[in-house]
Amino acid sequence: MEKTHKRSMRQHCALKHGILKEFLAEFLGTFVLVLFGCGSVAQTVLSRNTLGEPLTIHIGFSVGLMMAAYVAGGVSGGHVNPAVSLAMVVLGKLKIWKFPFYVIAQFLGAFAGAAAVFGIYHDAFMDFTSGILSVTGINATGHIFASYPARHLSALGGFIDQVVGTGMLVLCILAIIDGGNIGAPKGVEPLAIGLIIMAIGVSMGLNCGYPLNPARDLGPRLFTALAGWGMEVFSTGDHWWWIPVAGPMVGGVLAAVIYYMLIELHHQHHDEPEKPHVEEEEEEEEEEDDDDSSLKDKYEMITMS
Repeated sequence: MEKTHKRSMRQHCALKHGILKEFLAEFLGTFVLVLFGCGSVAQTVLSRNTLGEPLTIHIGFSVGLMMAAYVAGGVSGGHVNPAVSLAMVVLGKLKIWKFPFYVIAQFLGAFAGAAAVFGIYHDAFMDFTSGILSVTGINATGHIFASYPARHLSALGGFIDQVVGTGMLVLCILAIIDGGNIGAPKGVEPLAIGLIIMAIGVSMGLNCGYPLNPARDLGPRLFTALAGWGMEVFSTGDHWWWIPVAGPMVGGVLAAVIYYMLIELHHQHHDEPEKPHVEEEEEEEEEEDDDDSSLKDKYEMITMS
């Protein structure tokens, strides 16, 4: 009876179109990433560092990305990042007509994740800020949801930071999923991808907090603009907001091209004969011929004697 009920429910509710399944997977995966990642920042800031520190934030985003990949990986590939999706388009691993659907799903998922974090910690936000939500100042909370530049960082420096950081993320992801390389064991890929974020966080987080993801940064930023922080979220830092959107897209494409030109292009495919083996086989055949001729010569000498 229960099996019949599940079967009928699946027939009536299951989506038939693959792109809709992938859309929902990217939405939910990005939601998980932002909930764990921004949630870890919220806990650290709102507790005034008594229940968190930079390392816990790194862990939050690393585990968040790992869980997001487990949630969405089997359906959509678990990109949860427009820069990753664009890199896959460039390499021919994602059809270009699917790209807009992936990006929209990722932005909506990030927006929803930010709303969930704000909902969970609403009372803590009101207590911390006395009801005044701001991006700058002693009780600033805008940076919980989106990135803002450090005082020493210029626009060019921030753009380069995002290009390099996202480039390393995409480069390492391509190495992990590359069947022609060492790769990672099946089912362990999300863990390895999560460790990439940990490495980037502890080595390239000083300038602006390693957003590396246009959806993860712009989606929550839009939420804060609507939730009470106002348009200050876009004007702060000399209109910094566009850098963590454009920089990662450029970095993702560059990393895709570099990995393909330096690594993937030179893989030996199974349908192509390997020349060294052919040469070895020819040498072996020549040696066999020499052995046969020497045996014949010996046989003739014996018969003549």
